[in-house]
Amino acid sequence: MSIRHGLLALLERGPRYGSQLRTEFESRTGSTWPLNVGQVYTTLNRLERDGMVTQGGEDAAGHTLYAITASGRAELRTWFEKPVDRTSPARDELAIKLAMAVGAPGVDIRAVIQSQRRHTVKAMQDYTRLKAQALLAVESGEARERDDVAWLLVLEQLIFQTEAEARWLDHCESRLIRLSATAPTAGTGTTGAGTTGAGTSTIPTVPGTSTGPADPVGPGVPAPQGTSATGTPGAR
Repeated sequence: MSIRHGLLALLERGPRYGSQLRTEFESRTGSTWPLNVGQVYTTLNRLERDGMVTQGGEDAAGHTLYAITASGRAELRTWFEKPVDRTSPARDELAIKLAMAVGAPGVDIRAVIQSQRRHTVKAMQDYTRLKAQALLAVESGEARERDDVAWLLVLEQLIFQTEAEARWLDHCESRLIRLSATAPTAGTGTTGAGTTGAGTSTIPTVPGTSTGPADPVGPGVPAPQGTSATGTPGAR
């Protein structure tokens, strides 16, 4: 995520000092991506070096204030207008873990998938409860609406993301079941578990799974409170 552009967006509302920017950034995003003051000041120094912010004196308490420049505003407009690049996706630890678990000796990949699924569904349920709280705050008018609406959007992104992850895990398990059903067996020239006569790896079997027909999507994900039967958060 772009911390520098987030700070520029906050500075467009007026001069701020470092710890104030950190507080406002975390308030806007619900502390989903916490910052430390050192990280904020390092980013501010780089923005100042690049001519996008400038120091604008001090406040009554002696805090050094930073202000956005014309160059910084132009950079911010470009950031808002330009789509986020998806051609070089960030490394995903879960995808790497499952990729490495395939064929790894002594690893029950089904257990890995099931453990992650429980964690993912729990996270989805937690996000859904937080969404309900954020909606209540927005609709009651008791909270700062700008920050609560921003936090609501972040929460809904997290809900959709975890729902997609849970469905993907179901799909991975179904895929491995289907592949293990078509893998060479002991009577077709294999020499030892998971290898052919030439020593080439084959598709591993999935311990504890049947090899009957599998749902192409996978078993359903338990829908958390406040979502539809498919797990999709209800639109408000």
